[in-house]
Amino acid sequence: MLTKLTFAGAIYISAVCVLPSILIGKFNLPFYFGGTALLIAVGVGMDTVAQIESHLITRSYEGFMKGVKIKGRR
Repeated sequence: MLTKLTFAGAIYISAVCVLPSILIGKFNLPFYFGGTALLIAVGVGMDTVAQIESHLITRSYEGFMKGVKIKGRR
């Protein structure tokens, strides 16, 4: 299962890296980002969203946990 997931992720990352070259070469589109810059921008965006979500959850943690029994909590 892990091998299939890794292979799918590798194909996706390869496609994202090669896509700017294809857009520039075949279709003459003015694409200003290279594959590496695109991967960095997407990674930073996803990390920022995860940090914002984590911050929002920690600020209102008790509101989410009302009426929920967690194992080990009295």
